[in-house]
Amino acid sequence: MYEKNISDDRKKYLRKIRTNKILVILTQLSILILFLVLWEVLANKKIIDSFITSQPSRILDTFLNLSSNGLLKHLGVTLTETLIGFVSGVILGVLIAILLWWSKFLAKVSEPFLVILNSLPKVALRTSYYCLGRSRNGSYYYYGSCNFAYCNHTRNFKWLFKYR
Repeated sequence: MYEKNISDDRKKYLRKIRTNKILVILTQLSILILFLVLWEVLANKKIIDSFITSQPSRILDTFLNLSSNGLLKHLGVTLTETLIGFVSGVILGVLIAILLWWSKFLAKVSEPFLVILNSLPKVALRTSYYCLGRSRNGSYYYYGSCNFAYCNHTRNFKWLFKYR
């Protein structure tokens, strides 16, 4: 019933869009297949190191044998830990947000600390050997360490009073 109301030009236009979508998908698939074939051939000819880059055939073989080599169990553990971490982070974040929304005083007190934590890269919030004094040299490079004394914001205190 709907098809009868469409003009021939509109049908041509829709056919052209559909053909274009199919062409894009086929081109993407052919690029992917070409990449995988090239990867496999280069790894078989020892042009690239298959120990570092693996091979599509080995990846497929590993994927097909997920249950026999314990990888499925490890994937389940990783997925469970990720979900537990995400859910606990969301719950903790919502509770802290409600607490800060409820108490204006607590929000004002914790604002500078939250700004510092938000400005840091998330990788920098983890501890590392560098902040434990185990670096090879005594330089000031703290690659991803949890060291707030060298944070850029603590050197410049103007940001503390910006919105007060």
